[in-house]
Amino acid sequence: MTTFFLGIVIFLVILAVFDLVVGVSNDAVNFLNSAVGAKTARFGVVATVAAAGVFIGAAMSNGMMDVARHGIMQPQYFSFYDVMCVFLAVMVTDVLLLDVFNTLGMPTSTTVSMVFELLGGAFAVAVIKIAGGAALSFGDLLNTEKALSVILGIFLSVPAAFLLGSAVQWAARMVFTFTYSQPASAIKTGIFSGLALTVIVWFLLINGLKGTSIMTPEVKDFVNQNRWLILGCCFAVFSTVLTVLSALKIPVFKFVILSGTFALATAFAGNDLVNFVGVPLAGLDAYNDFTINGMGSPSEFMMTSLAESARTPALYLVAAGTVMVLSLFFSQKARNVVNTSVDLSRQDVGGEMFGSSGMARGLVRTVQKIASDIARLMPQKVSEWIDSRFNSDAAVLAKGAAFDQIRATVNLVVAGLLVALGTNMKLPLSTTYVTFMVAMGASLADRAWSRESAVFRVTGVLSVIGGWFLTAGAAFTVCFVVTNILSAGSFVAMILAVLTAIVILVRSHIHYAKKQEESEADGLFDKILQSGDKAECWTLLRRHVMLTENDNIRQSAQLYEALTTAFFAEDYRTLKRTAALVENRRNDIKRQRRRHIIALRRIDPVLSVEKGTWYFLTINSLAQMFYCLKRMGEPCREHVGNSFSPVPKVYADEFEVFSNGIVRIFNRAVEGKPSEEIRSEASALQSSLSEYRKKIICDIQTKRLNIESMTVFLNLVQESQELLGSLRHAVRGGGRFGE
Repeated sequence: MTTFFLGIVIFLVILAVFDLVVGVSNDAVNFLNSAVGAKTARFGVVATVAAAGVFIGAAMSNGMMDVARHGIMQPQYFSFYDVMCVFLAVMVTDVLLLDVFNTLGMPTSTTVSMVFELLGGAFAVAVIKIAGGAALSFGDLLNTEKALSVILGIFLSVPAAFLLGSAVQWAARMVFTFTYSQPASAIKTGIFSGLALTVIVWFLLINGLKGTSIMTPEVKDFVNQNRWLILGCCFAVFSTVLTVLSALKIPVFKFVILSGTFALATAFAGNDLVNFVGVPLAGLDAYNDFTINGMGSPSEFMMTSLAESARTPALYLVAAGTVMVLSLFFSQKARNVVNTSVDLSRQDVGGEMFGSSGMARGLVRTVQKIASDIARLMPQKVSEWIDSRFNSDAAVLAKGAAFDQIRATVNLVVAGLLVALGTNMKLPLSTTYVTFMVAMGASLADRAWSRESAVFRVTGVLSVIGGWFLTAGAAFTVCFVVTNILSAGSFVAMILAVLTAIVILVRSHIHYAKKQEESEADGLFDKILQSGDKAECWTLLRRHVMLTENDNIRQSAQLYEALTTAFFAEDYRTLKRTAALVENRRNDIKRQRRRHIIALRRIDPVLSVEKGTWYFLTINSLAQMFYCLKRMGEPCREHVGNSFSPVPKVYADEFEVFSNGIVRIFNRAVEGKPSEEIRSEASALQSSLSEYRKKIICDIQTKRLNIESMTVFLNLVQESQELLGSLRHAVRGGGRFGE
């Protein structure tokens, strides 16, 4: 029996390693997005600074997540078997949830997911005990104070971070504008940078190092008692030194940004990321206690020992820091999550990652109306002066930068200030929420959300916020269910849970690898935005359009084949799924068209006008393909959904020849066959379909056929003709565009 539980503990440790990798991938957005977005330094330099902070924060932390031991549950009432069920359920749930969010490129909160998983697992055991007749209440078994404080922190941190980020960025832009020059405004730069660096130091002392071994009670008391003296001295010294350095044309903002990056990384590793080892190490301590002191059944030996705090051996902390540093450098998922935050706060127009939602459109309209009302009440000269301070057309951004160093500094300083304030007030704010919402508020105040991009970015922010709150509910629910299964299914359920987790993780990795292979077009677009060479932009754009064309033609063929097959097989589920995929592709076409128009502005104007006609013929024809699929899919889905009579088999067999021919022509187009051949074959098949359509009309008039089914079938044939016509135009336009 002890051997079995040892295997469970080993599996928890293995999952902890994976959890550390996933945790870094998720939380890298918080300490990398400002430096990366402003192109403060090369990614390798930024990552090295962050890695130093991560390693120091992890190696010097006590590393023991006491909430895993006694922060949520009262361990004296939980048996060894109970806590092992909870810990296994927590680790399996946590890794799966975080991996899903990272694969989607969406930042989430590791703290919230862990707390709510523990709460869900402990609540499941509490329900089982109370239902089994135990003379205990939920208040005896659970400690909900931690979970409630996290929830309160969520509700407070999201609006506070957004509003404060907006206010500080607006004030900073009023002072510096977009055309600031360090030597010309050395005093302003020195004071602003000195204040920023002072906040960063305070954040590092109060939050970043609060759990480390160097922050002894004596040191903490000294810092708390002399807080204002320390801050005043730091501000005076930093402002003086940085003013002099600014006058000497030394880039002080880069130093401030990298310092803020280091401080945030240290705080994460010391207080958040290293918590991932808390659950498996708590499980290890529970196992050691059981093997040494437990003489009976694991369901009867109580875990009183977990009520005590424990310190993690330094070797474990160094190992955790090493894993996190390696993940920071080599995790592609980390860059995906960073890109989500950076793209949503980009100063200029770029490729928008999100579409528009009804809620976002309503919010944008409301805010625009309020802004218009305020503008009418403001004196014209005041309004003009404010507008002159926000003339982003005069901004000089670093090559490939999403925003300037002023905004990057504000992002780091305000995030650090809010987290330090929350820590000082003993209110556990989610650093993920704070840093992301500060970045969004600063970008809004910087007028980065134009009328052309606001609705997309609001949708993105709402999607991310929705994902955060979904994390809490999903973590609690999934862990509650898994814990119940493990508790009822005993050892067999534990083994199945381990195997299921392994299978899902392997599938997730394979899916992510395929997704990365398919994202070549997105990488090309990023290169277009970063390139300043018009000839290079044209080369990249041709490649991007070709990839877009081939991908959409291939998807059209697959969806058409799935749709027609499902219609004749009366497979409603496939028809419904296909309709959703068609709609997704239509939205993706809109996103690609927007990107291509942006890219066309970056090539030679004469060439842009010359190629623009052929580009729009291509992209509109691709859009028309999916519109054809939508027009043929909706009647088919309604017909099958209503369980109406199917199309007679003779017609289905006849049409199969045509549908196979259409799919073959589409596939030949993807393979790069000569344009003239594709267009000729498509034209010939169109003519055959036209004759077949006339035959169907004649049969409807002369034979006793079901009118409902034959009408839908006739529509299918007509739209198939249109689909071939759209292919011909797309192939012609794509060929002429790429010449």
